Amino acid sequence: MRTIAVANQKGGCGKTTVSINLAACLANQGHRTLLVDADPQGHCAVGLGVPEAEVRHSVYHLLCPPDGDTIPLHEVVWQIAANLDLAPSNLELAKFETAMAARAGREKLLAEALTAAQGRYDFVIIDCPPSLSLLTFNALCAADEVLIPVEAGYFALHGLGRQLEVIESLQVLTGRRLGVRLVCNLYDIRTKAARKINNQLREHFGDLITHSAINLNTKLKSAAAVGQPITEFDRTSIGYHDFTALAREIAETPAAVEPLLADDTLLEQANSISRQAEQLLADSARLVSGSVADRIGGDPLRAIEGMTLEQKLEEFYGVRQMPTGTVFAVRAPEAESVFVAGDFNNWSPHAMPLDRDGSGRWAGATLLAPGTYRYRLVVDGQWMHDPHNDRREGNPFGELNSVFEVR
Repeated sequence: MRTIAVANQKGGCGKTTVSINLAACLANQGHRTLLVDADPQGHCAVGLGVPEAEVRHSVYHLLCPPDGDTIPLHEVVWQIAANLDLAPSNLELAKFETAMAARAGREKLLAEALTAAQGRYDFVIIDCPPSLSLLTFNALCAADEVLIPVEAGYFALHGLGRQLEVIESLQVLTGRRLGVRLVCNLYDIRTKAARKINNQLREHFGDLITHSAINLNTKLKSAAAVGQPITEFDRTSIGYHDFTALAREIAETPAAVEPLLADDTLLEQANSISRQAEQLLADSARLVSGSVADRIGGDPLRAIEGMTLEQKLEEFYGVRQMPTGTVFAVRAPEAESVFVAGDFNNWSPHAMPLDRDGSGRWAGATLLAPGTYRYRLVVDGQWMHDPHNDRREGNPFGELNSVFEVR
């Protein structure tokens, strides 16, 4: 049995979409597959049409059995299709860290629970939460391999080195080596920036990058909206062919076990990618607000020469379309956390965290298909419209959604 954790601490990179459709395509190819949802948002159940109200036992009960009574794996699992089962999650799993805070060996609870899967499944796919948490460490401790979806955008690349550091830290603590593989996700081959980043990833990471890339495809979003994997929704779609190829590649070739950061090689590669991403961002500078350019005669490329990534982004707040994706920037110096929730991520309050710089500015990006979108900010748990975006409309709750358009 091979256990693969789909992990990336950056939200909005498509982990759940990758987890659901990779598991479905492995099952479709005849491999007995269990999908484990380790994210309290419970999106795997939503994406596979499992009604939350009917989930009696979830991953939470598997890890924190009520009254100490062990809940066997088969009481948690739902059969989704031939060869495909799901261990669902829900918001109750958010209590896991508090409930297990004082327990010795708490990082190995998922690994212990999955011993019952030995002999029953060929693959276990674990969908990790978009954060560095005890749940993430449980998933990585249970896994033999890690699959990291990397969005073909600059902000995703900046977090790649951090993700590799997390995996290395875990390996040092546990003495276990994990196979590591990266997959280019949400890849829009039409854009020059995405093609450059994809080429850089392949140049620097070689065999760690899967040959199969997951192209940007609206059919994948439509499939999730109706609670179906792409294997059931549309077998003629690009998304189906991409995930079929990825599943075949993973099944035929286990991820290589790498020394990771022991010799700093991968960290340097990730940092090199980040530096080149900054250079590409400079090449796209004419999309940045012209306020700085005006100061030196209207030349936007000269305006940002020598500036850091944070300084380049500091020229605007709100939402802006760039070749790399849609960029959100918010000024909230007193906030502890800022997320973007919108119709593009099922209004999840935790799916897209923004990163903070030293000046109290929060920023992040995601790749979206052309269309009109609504969103709200979640600042320290409080929902609000974007004060930096003047385009707003009312919602059914009597509040305001911010609106933007991707062309």
